[in-house]
Amino acid sequence: MTSQAKTPNTPDELLHYRLSLRLGPVHARQRLAIEQEAEALVFGRNHRSFHLENLANAPGLIRFCLQATGLLKRARANSRMLTTAHNRFVLPDLPEAFEGLRILHLTDLHVDMDEENLQAVMRHIEPLAYDLCVLTGDYRKLTRGPVEDSLDGMARLREAINGEAYAVLGNHDSVRMVPALEDMGYRLLMNEMAPLERGGERIYLAGVDDAHYYKAHNLHRAGDDIPPGGISLLLSHTPEIWREAAHAGYDIFLCGHTHGGQLCLPGGIPLTLDANCPRQLGRGAWQVNGMQGYTSPGAGTSVLNVRLNCPPEVTIHTLSRGPT
Repeated sequence: MTSQAKTPNTPDELLHYRLSLRLGPVHARQRLAIEQEAEALVFGRNHRSFHLENLANAPGLIRFCLQATGLLKRARANSRMLTTAHNRFVLPDLPEAFEGLRILHLTDLHVDMDEENLQAVMRHIEPLAYDLCVLTGDYRKLTRGPVEDSLDGMARLREAINGEAYAVLGNHDSVRMVPALEDMGYRLLMNEMAPLERGGERIYLAGVDDAHYYKAHNLHRAGDDIPPGGISLLLSHTPEIWREAAHAGYDIFLCGHTHGGQLCLPGGIPLTLDANCPRQLGRGAWQVNGMQGYTSPGAGTSVLNVRLNCPPEVTIHTLSRGPT
């Protein structure tokens, strides 16, 4: 006699059931278990990497320091003054049908951090022209706790995004958000690849689960079905897996996580990037071992809705076969 799977009856059982179907039982169990362990932790999984964002009194400490130096009002206003950065990736082997493809890149939105910032993001992207949107994680304010407020913000943002929207999760995001985000129309890439078709030709968009804290990324699973010679773009929340991605053969690497430092010294010199990567990978365009990358400083803020010498950014990436 064969045993039948138990029918999910409670919301938690239904969530676990949907995640197991969507991600596979191992990935779902791994991500959920790590999230449960992390709920009350201030230190990273190895108990050596300190995360300021997990300290309950961190916002008060930063606010006090900015008030003491007379910079709080300016820093808060800065956090809502978005800029649009334009970046061009030159790929000589790019299929002709994708010449001029424009990608709107949003990251580190932390939509439940500051309603005025979210409204500013939606107003800012409304007049922009692009062919598809990618989002590279950190949609929730905190690294733990409820997800409802962040899901509400992401639903309103989805209405402001034109066309397709592909996304990956960051270290602030719970895997519990995946079903709701996909129901809204976001296409989550959880160690997966989606072919993009245009004029009968293809390029390949891959995305991995968070590699900063959860270490749930799998570049091989994401890229194994990309054919040899196919142009590939990788979405990762963090730049920290740049070396692995370059050796895996990805052509383009899009990420965020660092906030560009968020609070920077004059000249945009970051005090911290909270990422185990070379400083030159902490913000803007870069190239390593033949792979082109871009680390966006993000459109939102973490810990406190303030920025200094590091404006919030949405990015338009344009793909081209040659320089203009």
